Amino acid sequence: MSLILILGSNSFAGSSLVNYLLNKDLKVIGISRSNEKNKSELIYKNNKNLKNYQFYKININKDLQKLKNLINKKKPNIIIDFLGQGMVAESWCNPEQWFTTNVLSKIKLFNFLSNYKFLKKYIRISTPEVYGSSQNLLKENSTYNPSTPYAVTHMTIDTYLNIIFEKSKFPAIIMRFSNFYGESQPFYRIIPKTIISVINKKKLPLHGKGLSLRSFIYIDDFCAAIFKGIKKGKIGETYNVSSNEVFSIAEIVKIICLKMNYNFNYLIKYQKDRPSKDFRYFMNNNKAKKKLGWNNKISFSEGLDRTIKWYYKNLKNFKNIKYGYIHRK
Repeated sequence: MSLILILGSNSFAGSSLVNYLLNKDLKVIGISRSNEKNKSELIYKNNKNLKNYQFYKININKDLQKLKNLINKKKPNIIIDFLGQGMVAESWCNPEQWFTTNVLSKIKLFNFLSNYKFLKKYIRISTPEVYGSSQNLLKENSTYNPSTPYAVTHMTIDTYLNIIFEKSKFPAIIMRFSNFYGESQPFYRIIPKTIISVINKKKLPLHGKGLSLRSFIYIDDFCAAIFKGIKKGKIGETYNVSSNEVFSIAEIVKIICLKMNYNFNYLIKYQKDRPSKDFRYFMNNNKAKKKLGWNNKISFSEGLDRTIKWYYKNLKNFKNIKYGYIHRK
């Protein structure tokens, strides 16, 4: 049985994948720089197979040797990498922090991992922001054109993984995902923020009139794609994973308002757009469908219904949770 190590396991994506893999009775190790959160924020906490999960608090910038020791001891076959400084607009404030975590510390880790044969796949979760805003349908080999420090760091580490695969066959696979959403996503993301704003009847800031276009994947389909990558992904390859449903941010807010029987015009408060925000990027998902056998099964409408229902049911557990993004160095 494979042992899977998840870097960034306390993130929404990481914790959702932990839960997904535990449901398949796999053994999982989670690494995050923060302590484990409560059961509402970490959905795997209620998993019947939680005995198969081990968590370690490790900051890759401060405790890299601790991480190396753990990897050397546990010898995971698969590593899934969600780890890094997120948030696009905030990366302009202290870009050096994004480069330290997303690039420099990762390169040190790769240099260490390159000495071990027990590692069969290192699956790096990337972002379409590396392509920048584009009117064209983006393929895996489309030209990079990042527009923020955040995007530059992702472009840099993706490029580095490609060259160390070419040099030494480092077992890297890059999976580049469009936006994803679902139960337990942090409140500062647009879909849960809209839902909570409607429930609390509070104004929702909408940057740039919400005209930018995005594709969204429900979290179960997101996790299923990574599992396909574990099973069928070929090292040295990149896979774009995206839904074919595309909406403007304003359209998404309107759809949620309709589902929750709330007036869109009462909810929104227009604000100036964020600096260097990409207007659109549509990724061609043919390779993931053909080579991995992946296809999203949950429509955007159904996924929203599930997400809204979950937040109504669990809102009482979030009384002391901050609704805004909190930056950690």
